[in-house]
Amino acid sequence: MVFVDPRNDLAFKKIFGDKNKSDILISFLNAILEFEDDMKIVSITLDNPYQMPDIEELKETILDIKATNGRGESFIVEMQKKDLGDFAKRSLYYTSKAYVSQINSGVNYKSLKKVYYISVVNFNMFESKECISRHLIINQETGAQDLEDFEFSFIELEKFDKKLNELKTNADKWIYFIKNASNFDLIPSEFIDVKEFKEAFEIANKISWKKDELEVYDYMCLKEADEKNAFETAWAKKTKEVLEQGIEKGAKKMILKGYSNEDISEITELSIEQIQELRKSQ
Repeated sequence: MVFVDPRNDLAFKKIFGDKNKSDILISFLNAILEFEDDMKIVSITLDNPYQMPDIEELKETILDIKATNGRGESFIVEMQKKDLGDFAKRSLYYTSKAYVSQINSGVNYKSLKKVYYISVVNFNMFESKECISRHLIINQETGAQDLEDFEFSFIELEKFDKKLNELKTNADKWIYFIKNASNFDLIPSEFIDVKEFKEAFEIANKISWKKDELEVYDYMCLKEADEKNAFETAWAKKTKEVLEQGIEKGAKKMILKGYSNEDISEITELSIEQIQELRKSQ
């Protein structure tokens, strides 16, 4: 078996946004949000189920997952692999927009339902050492959650370093699956006996993907690699420029102190010709 990387936006949406396999998303949400007893989600409606986008449309496509449970509460789930800056503010904007869109202007505010925002990020956001962080609106004086309609959960994959034999909870297993599924060629025994995990691995199995889906998946992987290479190239170029500027600055100081061209060349590794040019600019 060859498994796709669930951190890929398309793969994440296909695995967790399949309307015919909503038990996968239910299991994930109950595990991450620690829903138990009467809070436990038993059914959910996907408001924007998975549809494979055309490559031409990718720039305008947000591959998030939106769902509603039996209590009318909304859930926004997304995978964010790159830190594009101001991600926390974007999360606030996106969640508040989903909250406001529940009613039209002038409608009774009592009909507004809670919105849960869950984001899996492939980078570090907060100082906390914990992989999962939950953010609520808390009364500073009493510590009570008087305003309950917004809840944010962030899963920082880089902080999760548990091994297979260390996975204790379903939350552990879901995070491990998202981070490591593409490294396996068989479904690990720790996952095989739980229906939702087995289904998730089966969806992630490339053999179950259509040709056009794989083309878009490969395109997104290639695009991501190109962006990473472009960033690393630009960073290396900038670093080189900074180092060269520092060396030239040091060489100019040595010229002012009366060092010979040969001594400056030996210390800075600049050529005699370069040092001579620097002398002319003094």
